[in-house]
Amino acid sequence: MKLLIVGGVAGGASAAARARRLAEDASIVLFERGPDVSFANCGLPYYVGGEIAERNKLLVVTRELLQSRFRLDVRVRSSVEAIDRSAKKVRVRDLASGREYEEAYDKLILAPGAAPLRPPIPGIDLPGVFTLRNLQDVDHIKDRVDHGVKRAAVVGAGFIGLELVENFVRRGIAVTVVELQDQVLPPFDKEMTTPLAEHLAAKGVSLLLGQSAEAFEQGPDDLTVVLKSGIRLTAQLVVLGVGVRPENKLAIDAGLQVGPRGGIRVNEHLQTTDPDIYAVGDAIEVKDFVTGEPTQVPLAGPANRQGRIAADHIFGWAARYRGTQGTAIVRVFDRTAAMTGASEKVLRRARRPYRKVYVHPTNHAGYYPGAEAMTIKLLFDPETGRVLGAQAVGGAGVDKRIDVLAMAIQAGMTVFNLEESELAYSPQYGSAKDPINMAGFVAAGLLRGDHPQVDVEVVLNDASDQPPLLVDVRTHQEFSRCHIPGAVNIPLDELRSRLEELPKGKKIAAYCQVGQRGYLATRILLQAGFPAVNIGGGYKTYQLFARK
Repeated sequence: MKLLIVGGVAGGASAAARARRLAEDASIVLFERGPDVSFANCGLPYYVGGEIAERNKLLVVTRELLQSRFRLDVRVRSSVEAIDRSAKKVRVRDLASGREYEEAYDKLILAPGAAPLRPPIPGIDLPGVFTLRNLQDVDHIKDRVDHGVKRAAVVGAGFIGLELVENFVRRGIAVTVVELQDQVLPPFDKEMTTPLAEHLAAKGVSLLLGQSAEAFEQGPDDLTVVLKSGIRLTAQLVVLGVGVRPENKLAIDAGLQVGPRGGIRVNEHLQTTDPDIYAVGDAIEVKDFVTGEPTQVPLAGPANRQGRIAADHIFGWAARYRGTQGTAIVRVFDRTAAMTGASEKVLRRARRPYRKVYVHPTNHAGYYPGAEAMTIKLLFDPETGRVLGAQAVGGAGVDKRIDVLAMAIQAGMTVFNLEESELAYSPQYGSAKDPINMAGFVAAGLLRGDHPQVDVEVVLNDASDQPPLLVDVRTHQEFSRCHIPGAVNIPLDELRSRLEELPKGKKIAAYCQVGQRGYLATRILLQAGFPAVNIGGGYKTYQLFARK
């Protein structure tokens, strides 16, 4: 068996190592266009900021190690230029010498990755405008920063963009972020990014949302970023983080099918439309694990698993890729945002029925010092209760809860299972009723009908002739500080004795700070004969929508 692999990093390097473990006698050749066969893409921003101090720590595995430990034929600075499917050969160009040659294969794995988007706008190729994909890119950016950059512009507020923002600020650089969408972190639902936008502003970051760059101009000392709105920003360094596109030219030229967004089409075994050619990583179109729709998710974890599965199938294992659920996490200074499964916007586009709940717990028992708040949004099927997606934003413990919910989605679990989940508890680490349990309690109560609930945005957008009466059941002190406009205040502990103040037959929407007292009030009102609902997530959830 002769196996050729085009591209290293996550998918290609993991496929090569797995293939050797399965077949000691196979001839395995890995071609990598760059000088580094496998490096930590996700660590690049932290090298710029100095949190990762040594460049060699970014090298996951070297060419020399792959050759000595796995007996792989690793050819760096080698570009595969074409595939001859009928002859089962590839044409390779040695970038150092310019020499071209052919290499035959029995099986071929494409792992070319994805390239940062560089929109065709004036000035995009000026020396101070960068993208961040590899070690050479990070070397150029860090060199600029080390030479005293004071102002930087980051175009794009996605994961990489915000990681760079944090690290630029760490280096004492004033940063402006330009984002086409009206929110940071576009894969998240907008309201869940409200705390992050506020936190960025508190750290001195200037956010220009709903804006886009239409040109870059070179001045004597600085660059000028010209926005479509007419705003002109000056910066000594500009980094583009507006997305990536699959490196699909090799596949297209070979006649392999690609999807409408350019991802190479593969089956569950990661075979392309040519069964002897596989494709993995950021270049491929995958199946969304929740919706079943084709999508593209450029993440390192899925790429590693795909490389392994492709190698397994090539060497006779019954391996299948189940799809990608998009579990992702990002740190924004001392806040964390994480998600898994489908977002609300994805479910709407897919026209998939869903319900949602918000909970606002702390990461561990409140009586133990140092408890940090978080917000969890849980999306689930309205009939079965199956978990469809989740997002969380906050401090410590966000990663743990999203990982639990990611496994719940993978296992096909329901909100009723979350109620019963038995998780590790000690006051330093969690609560006897973990945030996972709390999300399950609220969602399951909603489905059972003992916790009728209305979403905040439904209340905010109610234009009917008879909107519900808003009853704030927090204390007088809480109400006086802030409340939803138009609400009346009857604290929960006074509610039973003041029921006569409420109009009979009128729908009541109760709320508190995070939802628990609102739920108790709803139970009291329902049993007293009032048509009542609880505003999901309380005033804290209202703030996510009102401030966004």
